[in-house]
Amino acid sequence: MATRTVCPAGKKALMWFFISTLIFTTSFFSGSVLGFSSELWLLTYWGPALYFCLLAFILRYCYTGFFYEVSIRSAFLGLTFSLGIFLASFDNGWRVFGLYTIILSFFHFSEFVSVALTNPRTLTVNSFILNHSIQYGVAAVASWIEWGVEYYFYPEMKTYFWVSYCGVVMCIAGEIFRKAAMFTAKTNFNHTVQFVKRPDHELVTHGVYSICRHPSYVGWFYWSIGTQITLLNPICVIIYAVASWMFFRERVYAEELTLLTFFGPQYVEYQKKVGTGLPFIMGYIPENTGQQIRDDHWSY
Repeated sequence: MATRTVCPAGKKALMWFFISTLIFTTSFFSGSVLGFSSELWLLTYWGPALYFCLLAFILRYCYTGFFYEVSIRSAFLGLTFSLGIFLASFDNGWRVFGLYTIILSFFHFSEFVSVALTNPRTLTVNSFILNHSIQYGVAAVASWIEWGVEYYFYPEMKTYFWVSYCGVVMCIAGEIFRKAAMFTAKTNFNHTVQFVKRPDHELVTHGVYSICRHPSYVGWFYWSIGTQITLLNPICVIIYAVASWMFFRERVYAEELTLLTFFGPQYVEYQKKVGTGLPFIMGYIPENTGQQIRDDHWSY
């Protein structure tokens, strides 16, 4: 898609993510290309930290406010993406952590860019969803700890690369499904549940929404589980699956209660035709009283 269709903040994000990725990928792989020496060892492993400090200084000089916040986060995600590429080139357990790092950094970057492309009026630094919640942060750290402990005591556990690649495929599929939902819903998509209906808010039932009622949640659900399969974390696979299921069960229930308030019988008919897409989650289903639902029952 042409960059002229991207809002200014989206352009900044794209520019600094790719610049950062280029700089740090070159730095990380410098030793592989030029041959290792004491100087190049420092360039490979300490250089990226120094480069990022320099890049942060340049961004602070060039931008202020929102544009700075967007640019520094995009540059950081570019650094993380490059680190993932570098680690994925290893032939031991670090490879799976590298694949995970690529997946995680690209997910957060693509969330921001997708909002910039589809619903720029809602765009904020929170669109990166890096600060999603305390629970999200705890879950991420827990997965890193499990990977580290298992890699230290049982390094062979982290070398079943074919299983890890299955997780990667699962993450890619989940990412595509979630982004398809965002691009289909466009201005009707929001990262937070909306409790006030906007005049232009429409019920989206075509595209991926004809497959399931909550494709963005479905994509994120399987993406989150896929990250732990990628890391070969057997404990966190179970924890993530249970925690994600419980989170989305409550989220879907609250959101559908709101959507029924917004769209009334129209949403009831949609519920009858299309499932939530999430296993064993029905959403909010109005009690069947045996009487025809009247439009005035759904007035707001």
